[in-house]
Parts: sequence; C-alpha cells; structure tokens
Amino acid sequence: MLEQLINIDKELFLFLNGLGSEPFDGFWKIITKQVYWSPFFIAVFCLLQKKVGWKGLGIIILFLATLITFTDQITNLFKDSFDRLRPCNNPEFDGIMRKVITRNSFSFFSGHASNSFATTTFIVLIMRKYYKHTYLLYLFPLIFAYSRIYLGLHYPGDILTGYIAGGIFGFGCYKLYLFLGNKYNFIIKHD
Repeated sequence: MLEQLINIDKELFLFLNGLGSEPFDGFWKIITKQVYWSPFFIAVFCLLQKKVGWKGLGIIILFLATLITFTDQITNLFKDSFDRLRPCNNPEFDGIMRKVITRNSFSFFSGHASNSFATTTFIVLIMRKYYKHTYLLYLFPLIFAYSRIYLGLHYPGDILTGYIAGGIFGFGCYKLYLFLGNKYNFIIKHD
C-alpha cells in the first residue's frame, strides 16, 4: 500500500512538474522566495493592525515567530529522519523531469508548505471575525507551495503533508494564543 502511494506521488509529481515551461521558470523562482511576498505580508499586517492595534499586532508577530520556529524545526526533524531524496536529486528522474532548481537537503516534508499553511491558518483564525473573505489568504500557501513542485524540489505528498502539519500547528498556536490571551488579558477585542 505504501509503495503504491509513493508511486502515485512520483507520477503526480512528474505530471505537475511537466506542466512547466522555460518562459515561466523565472516567475516561479520569484514566487518561491518569501522576500517577494513582503508586500502581501505588509498588507495583511496593516489590516490586522487596524483591528487589534500596535500592541495586539506585536503580540501576534511574537506568536508568528514562535510558530515559524517550531514548524521549521519539526519539518527539519522529519526531513532528517526520513531522508527522502528531493525529486531533483532522484536518479529515477534523470532526463524525464524539469530541474529548475536543485537543493541537497531532503524532501519530506515541505517546509514551504508547512510554514505557509501554519502561519496562514493562525492569521485566518484571528482575522475571520474582522474580514468576510479572510479564507482567500489560503491562496498564498497554495501558490507558494506549488512553486516547489514546479521547480522540482518537492513531491505532491511532501506538500500535502506539509499542509496537514502546518494546519495542525497553526490551529494549535491559535488555541494557545486564545488561552494565554484570556489568561493574561492581552487579546484586544474590537468590533
């Protein structure tokens, strides 16, 4: 059964990776770097600051920093435990996949997917009471993590597992935020 899932994952990777074309490679190299998403992050922080104030935003940023650190360390623990080769390093795919970028680290599971989904989940859970279409923020991790398949760095299973882990960590961080916020009275409630 596990072997069958791994084969499906590889076939799906080859299909999705094969959809790319050289004229779009530069675009996806930009998409995969967090720094280019800075205007998006700033816009989200501005929307949050309008509702929770500067102190509330500072507390949220501290929780985000902790969440990213935790998620990143768990992701690295999994990568070092499973030792799954990235598609770009898999000799099975020599000559049949598009290698746009190569990395020497391991593949399972995607840190881009887990961190982006964790932070988005945390932010969406906070912002949903203030803004009607907050769920649209989930477009960020979907696009951001897909770039890893396009570039040849992750299998779809790496991305899906990253989303699941990130969702769990983001939800857990939100619950901790609520618990500590209520206990120490730092959650600022605005209408």
